[in-house]
Amino acid sequence: MMHAYFSDDQLRHHGQTFIVAGERKPIPEVPKRAEILRGALSRLGLNIQAPHDFGMEPIAAIHDGQYLDFLQTIFSEWQAAGGSELVIPNIHPFDRNGPYPRHHVGKAGFHLGDTSCPVSGTTWSSAYASAQTAIAAARHVRDDGANAAYALCRPPGHHASSNIAGGFCYLNNSAIAAQDLRAKYDKVAILDVDLHHGNGTQHIFYARDDIMTLSVHADPSDFYPFYWGHAHERGDGAGFRFNHNDPLPLGSGDTVFLTALDRALAVIDDFNPGAVVIALGLDASRDDPFGGLTVTPDGFAKIGEKIGALTCPIVLVQEGGYVSATLGENLFQFISGFRATNKNKSLSEGPK
Repeated sequence: MMHAYFSDDQLRHHGQTFIVAGERKPIPEVPKRAEILRGALSRLGLNIQAPHDFGMEPIAAIHDGQYLDFLQTIFSEWQAAGGSELVIPNIHPFDRNGPYPRHHVGKAGFHLGDTSCPVSGTTWSSAYASAQTAIAAARHVRDDGANAAYALCRPPGHHASSNIAGGFCYLNNSAIAAQDLRAKYDKVAILDVDLHHGNGTQHIFYARDDIMTLSVHADPSDFYPFYWGHAHERGDGAGFRFNHNDPLPLGSGDTVFLTALDRALAVIDDFNPGAVVIALGLDASRDDPFGGLTVTPDGFAKIGEKIGALTCPIVLVQEGGYVSATLGENLFQFISGFRATNKNKSLSEGPK
């Protein structure tokens, strides 16, 4: 039985609104999406467990101490200075190489990359619990010998860099899981199948050769995050050739996505990692409110089948996928397809 992990603390955060093309709109990253995904897990008969608290060390292995302190203290600092009910940046530095600001407004602009990641009084507890969920899944694979585990992470994480939040993401759950797996495995791959490019994950590992990053996503020339995720971005220094992006034309459906996935899986096979983290976005769906790609529920089943056929241990970390008529069905189909080909029962059942 594949284990799934989720904490009710992950439901506490709600960013409410963000700015899109100058207009204030509701943030689609709402607690309801986690409830829908949890319902799909129940339909699958998965054993959903609350994660243990593994502390700050695995998180601090990815994120700067200054940034972690900011996430834990900025709301009270903002409120004490008479700020609004949400911490939202209104100014950003040209670069982040100068002196660190003392003022709360400067700190917000330094660490919050856009308006989609406001900080409330419950943001840290939810983001922390989401990271613990990813760590629990990684530890089940790393320490218990399981072949696969699923982390229902909410808030998601792949847009968060080492010191900047963005795109509804505060702590990079997929990166935290991958780094945690490195305690056992010499090489780890992160395959991101979210609609949006995982720019935070790429930034964290761009100069490393022990953690390969691959992403299949909507073309950022026309889509968020706009500035990153192009095919020519291949890594830097020791990481050159260990970063792979496969941007797809807007509107691409099952056939185009699955062909790109085959290319990514062939690269992973050549890399021969000890374990793989799947940054599992479901927002490539034809029904997702972001509307960038048009993958069907049957397409998600085939994506699951292809990923499940990998021969190394796999940690599934939930990224995007927003409330729609097929959100739960897409996860149901993905995991059903994944389990159909993930046949190493001696590992996938975990410890006796």
